[in-house]
Amino acid sequence: MDNDDMPAAGVSRRFGALFRALALGASLAAAPALAEPGKLRVGLMMSYSGTYAGPSNAATNGFKQYVAENGGRLGGLEVEYFQVDDEADPSRSTENASKLIKRDRVDVVIGAIHSGVALGLAKVARETGTLMIVPNAAADELTGALCAPNIFRTSFSSWQPSYAMGGYVAKKHGTAVTLTWKYAAGLQMVEGFKEAYGKGGGRIVREMTLPFPNVEFQPFLTEIAALKPEAVYVFFAGAGAAKFVRDYVASGLSKRIPLYAPGFLTDGTLEAMGEAGQGLLTTLHYADGLKNPRDDAFRLNYAKAYKSQPDVYAVQGYDAAQLLAAGLDAVKGDLGRRKEMIAAMEAAKIDSPRGAFTLSRSHNPVQDIYLRRAEGRENNFVEVSAKALADPGRGCRM
Repeated sequence: MDNDDMPAAGVSRRFGALFRALALGASLAAAPALAEPGKLRVGLMMSYSGTYAGPSNAATNGFKQYVAENGGRLGGLEVEYFQVDDEADPSRSTENASKLIKRDRVDVVIGAIHSGVALGLAKVARETGTLMIVPNAAADELTGALCAPNIFRTSFSSWQPSYAMGGYVAKKHGTAVTLTWKYAAGLQMVEGFKEAYGKGGGRIVREMTLPFPNVEFQPFLTEIAALKPEAVYVFFAGAGAAKFVRDYVASGLSKRIPLYAPGFLTDGTLEAMGEAGQGLLTTLHYADGLKNPRDDAFRLNYAKAYKSQPDVYAVQGYDAAQLLAAGLDAVKGDLGRRKEMIAAMEAAKIDSPRGAFTLSRSHNPVQDIYLRRAEGRENNFVEVSAKALADPGRGCRM
């Protein structure tokens, strides 16, 4: 895609309003109008209710924190927020995207948390040329087959933490069972784990799935007990993750079969898990106790602003704002210079609380993956599980 696919800069506000009114109920193929001079209209499309409400609020807080640290501006533009609750419902992705792009005329959409929602949003972003920054959703397609010059991610791909964990578990256990919600992120987390686990000589005994957001885990726990694998690997997040871990411990399985997962099992959920979560090992691109100056300052400012400790979702939102700022600074806030802005974002080195990272060719972070241990309410750093791990970006044709 070249600059011809991007929104035109010269459409008048009056004509643009008429056009949007006519087009709202029809096609999303028309590009959005640019914001009024001196303003940056930011659309936040996340799951502010339900299972992913906690992660969504944390990512939003992180984004707004970076903007607040810069006087409420990015690239010299005053930031205005427009927020939509996507309710973790992929079937409403087009409708919700329309609210932000057509009704609210946002310049950039920050979304989503749920991978199914993000996949729908990405299709709309590709059609309209709207700049999209993903602050969490891990679906590999977002920086794979659905990659585009205007789509960036500041979190991770499903492949990254799961691949790192697969290699770690293969060194310790010869057989494993996997369990996840049956949707894009969960299935891909299992695939990444299987790839590395198989390379390391491990054997998957059984792959189990249940519909999202079902949390009736007992039948699966009974089956795991009968199969007697050496390890269990799961992907759950939010309230569902907390319930799974409590159920796993209550079943007695934790005493004989170690449980492993990417870090979203324990990020933002340890308090709800209570004693059941203690000692869990996970892999992720952020950890407590990293002890770098950027992280120390970020955590202090976040605690002051929101009266709570930040988690990985907050970091990803914070870095979404950092990446956007890198592009806007390069063009001095001129949203019409899209090609130059995107080039600057592609070349950016983000000074993240997680540790500095760059972007791959497909716009996914190239980053360290950490092994962490749950202790108290923290996921403490144990070691670097994979250094500067780049997602393969399979299917990306930019």
